[in-house]
Amino acid sequence: MTTAPQAAAPSREQLLHSLYEAAELEHNLMCTYLYAAFSLKRGEAEGLSPAEAEATERWRREITAVAIEEMGHLVAVWNITAALGGAPRLGRGNFPLDPGNLPARIVVKLAPFNDATLQHFIYLERPEGSDEEDGEGFSAEHLFTRGSAAPRITPMARDYDTVGHFYATLGADLAAFVAAHGEAEAFCGDRWLQLGPEELNLCGARHVLCSKTALAAFDAIVRQGEGAPSDSERSHYQRFAAIRAELAGLRAAHPGFAPAWPAATNPVLRRPPRPEGRVWLENPAAAAIVDLANASYGLMLRLLGMAYLQPGPSAEKSLTVDLALGLMRAFTPLAEHAARLPAGPSNPGCHAGASFTALRDAAGFPPGPAARRFVRERLAQLAATGAALHAELGAEATGRAAGQLLSLSERAARGLDLAAPLATPVHAAAAAPAPAAPPTELVDGIEVVQGGKLELRFEAKRCIHARFCVTGAPKVFLANVQGPWIHPDAMPVERLVDIAHACPSGAIQYRRKDGEADEAPPPVNLLSVREAGPYAIRGALTLRGEPLGTRATLCRCGASKNKPFCDGSHHDIHFAATGEPETGLLGLPTDMPATRDGPVAIEPEPNGPLQLRGPIEVLSGTGRMVCRVSQARLCRCGGSQTKPFCDGTHARNGFSAD
Repeated sequence: MTTAPQAAAPSREQLLHSLYEAAELEHNLMCTYLYAAFSLKRGEAEGLSPAEAEATERWRREITAVAIEEMGHLVAVWNITAALGGAPRLGRGNFPLDPGNLPARIVVKLAPFNDATLQHFIYLERPEGSDEEDGEGFSAEHLFTRGSAAPRITPMARDYDTVGHFYATLGADLAAFVAAHGEAEAFCGDRWLQLGPEELNLCGARHVLCSKTALAAFDAIVRQGEGAPSDSERSHYQRFAAIRAELAGLRAAHPGFAPAWPAATNPVLRRPPRPEGRVWLENPAAAAIVDLANASYGLMLRLLGMAYLQPGPSAEKSLTVDLALGLMRAFTPLAEHAARLPAGPSNPGCHAGASFTALRDAAGFPPGPAARRFVRERLAQLAATGAALHAELGAEATGRAAGQLLSLSERAARGLDLAAPLATPVHAAAAAPAPAAPPTELVDGIEVVQGGKLELRFEAKRCIHARFCVTGAPKVFLANVQGPWIHPDAMPVERLVDIAHACPSGAIQYRRKDGEADEAPPPVNLLSVREAGPYAIRGALTLRGEPLGTRATLCRCGASKNKPFCDGSHHDIHFAATGEPETGLLGLPTDMPATRDGPVAIEPEPNGPLQLRGPIEVLSGTGRMVCRVSQARLCRCGGSQTKPFCDGTHARNGFSAD
């Protein structure tokens, strides 16, 4: 019997299978990071010096922030899954994971904060080619290979060395799938069955409509984890490495420094059939606290699953998400308190910890009265259990958790009406038939759309999503739709021209057909320094001698993939730079020149700054005048100590750009 050769593009089933693993990976990382953060001691009352207490508190915030970003990654993966027509994977294996769930060299388990655990986190988030070793005790018991070299129609897991390697492969698979099927057929899922900014204020909560948004999400996950090629200080890898360095310094000053409680490695609530690598929580108080924490965590997952079944935006979908997030606020004090209690007599010197027990199935229930009844009943049960536990133990942590659970139960009782019909999404009630598509063509990567009185041009590579177009002219620029989205005749031409002029990046240009003049250069050439963002320049601009128009936003963080233009990368790398340089910086002139308009030539120096020649008034982000010059060399590596002007740092930090 012969088998068909493996297709160049994966099947939708294989792609969803890989996304399910991505969801499990992000989910597991989030849990392990939170577990370590929960084990950290708090303050001098728990035996720390003032310096140690300040450091551990900062580490707790940093590790928790990383865990929240992993939650954002998880939501991004769920949204991509939904966009492809799949159902998000909410479950995962319980700790410790069975061999084969992840590649042999990617070991994930619950462990308290210590040197080995921290080194393990660094190892997991390491960039490609790094020589970081894994933490002691985290090596695989035995090496194995997943999948098969032979072609298979059944989805197979793959091996990978790093998270970045995994997402690079996943991104290539997605691109091949889209190339084979086309954007519309590939992303056939209902965008309103995703979690977006309407429901969740999280970096990954963005609607996925096409390969560009999906691949951008993959890229953000890798850059936020491993770091940008320039080794962003805000990457997970660099943040964990910074904690390692500070821990070493504190331990050198005090060799006995123990920043965390000895929480159990892989705690479980029942006598395990296989005890190896697990700690059974025998202490009744600790077990009761972990039981309530796990039940809250399990309901949180189910609520998120239910949110993905509810078309939105709607009040009920938002309430479902709010209840889920509220359960994590009840979970946290319980998990922290568990790490401060003994595990039981079989494990002397070992403390408990929340085990993040995953239910056999965490899927959401179909929307409607039955699902609402379940949520109300379950929250009431959790609230009653929390009240009883606090009455028994009287701890500050159990009081906080009990109060939060009671509040959530009361909110569900008010907001989930058992007799109400299914929620009507806001977008469905407001939807109107899409206007007929105007004549559109793509010229050198620029969308050219013909209206009756003007021609609109949109260059996506220059867009920085300032959103003046979709908020000022929502009938002209249709946000988040598939297919034609620019309709020049949906607004009076004079108003539309004003909207185009407001676009700071020059992504929107126009050519009038009614005999009126096209856009003229401004009477004063202006360069605005955006807070933690790009340069926004207006004038009669040329780039390397070629006309550029009158508006542009130029990268100053050094990370843009579309240099010299900004592409929003300053957000991804958490670029920090003031938009308020002092007036007269470096002694530069502030007096009024005789000429304030005229051509401005932009010449990017290879591996160096942006050279500008022409009369320029440099402004702060709030419009205050900084200086008036006839030429300037602007920093674009992100490292100058005299921003916005170059100080030569690019020669020392290895900045590379045409």
